[in-house]
Amino acid sequence: MYETKVKIDGMMCGMCESHINDAIRNAFSVKKVSASHSKGEADIISEEPIDEAKLREAITKTGYDFVSMTSKPYEKHGLFGFLKK
Repeated sequence: MYETKVKIDGMMCGMCESHINDAIRNAFSVKKVSASHSKGEADIISEEPIDEAKLREAITKTGYDFVSMTSKPYEKHGLFGFLKK
């Protein structure tokens, strides 16, 4: 599992978030995607690594600006995950 954070410019409202979420879901097989216009980013959880070029294309097609992307292995945090160290 991989956790990918994408910085996106141009989102102004909840409908913008929905457009980004739909574009990512249509382009990739993802477990979870959540965009936030206030943070200017989208968080993606996926089985496979996300291809940056394909992600950039999917986002720019919707009219928003792809700024940057970071990806790392995903660590699931359970209900009491904060107790484990």
